[in-house]
Amino acid sequence: MNKKFFAIVFMSVLAVLVLVGCGAQNSNGTNDTSNNTDSNSGSAKADTTPITVVWYPNESGNELKDSRDAFGTLIKDATGREVEHKLTTDYAIAIETIANGNAHVAFMGAQGYIEANNKSKDVQALVVPTGKSGTLEDAVYHSWLAVPKDKAEEFKTDGEYDVSKIAGKRFSFVSASSTSGFKVPSEAIINLFGDQEEYKDLTADDLAEPNALFPEVLFGDSHQGSAVNMLMGRSDVSAFCDSCVNNYVEVVEGEPNTVGAVYRVKDGAEAPFNNLVGKEFVLISITPVLNAPFVVNESVLTADEIAAIKEAFTSDETANNEAIFVPKGSDKSGLFSKSEGGDERFVSVEDEWFNPIRNLSK
Repeated sequence: MNKKFFAIVFMSVLAVLVLVGCGAQNSNGTNDTSNNTDSNSGSAKADTTPITVVWYPNESGNELKDSRDAFGTLIKDATGREVEHKLTTDYAIAIETIANGNAHVAFMGAQGYIEANNKSKDVQALVVPTGKSGTLEDAVYHSWLAVPKDKAEEFKTDGEYDVSKIAGKRFSFVSASSTSGFKVPSEAIINLFGDQEEYKDLTADDLAEPNALFPEVLFGDSHQGSAVNMLMGRSDVSAFCDSCVNNYVEVVEGEPNTVGAVYRVKDGAEAPFNNLVGKEFVLISITPVLNAPFVVNESVLTADEIAAIKEAFTSDETANNEAIFVPKGSDKSGLFSKSEGGDERFVSVEDEWFNPIRNLSK
């Protein structure tokens, strides 16, 4: 059942990784910023106002302040401009802020980037973090479906986890604009149940509200919030991603990112998990998802500034910056981590790399 659940999504991800590989940049190594240039100088007039970086709710927590500040320093050193951080509690706010040019830079999932790009073609992907290989070939994270450990047996058939058992359960997504917390799992769910008569007319968009499959649908407004919905008993099943909750939980049974793995909220976990220490959940499915990009709005940055930011992000110095790629085993919280023996870093990426996510809507 899991194979059927993941087939379409997983194959589309693999296809783009194979086709794109490490060559995801323009021939000159920079984005096309022609509509941001001055006809005489080749770049827009210098702007000394602060550069605004907008963050999703997932990355807006106090425990990630040092990590956000490290990116602020990176951008300031590259451009010579001060950096301000705009924290949000809603995906839509972050998407609209970068699309309308009230932010210069954003870190957002593939679906959010696609929505912002649809609103304004000035929004373009700049870089993505790689996988352990240091290339785009394994530049994925994971969308989880998780259930409370004490209810895990309800989701088995003949002793094996069976995703079809989510039918009739209370379900929590992250946000309708979340890639791994809505777009990918909702499409996979429709693919799984679409050949059953009672669900044949359902679309992925229908899953955003109570429907024939889920009598109650919640949104956590962040990956952390969706996980908390499940741990608090508000939902029976929750969708959220590994990278957004790894700072708060630890594996206590099984291998990470495998069906049946048991995770526990660890001691000292920050809000919103601070009152849930010791609570456990089980993974009943895992789907790979294309890594999230940093994006820029080309209408409010010059071509030179964009090139400088990209160069700074993709440098060896940044790849080795422990405030940005937190080493394995560190007790510090961060947006990105460096695996043991890994070569995680940022690499340039083009818009079409995200077509597997874009095509889920077609």
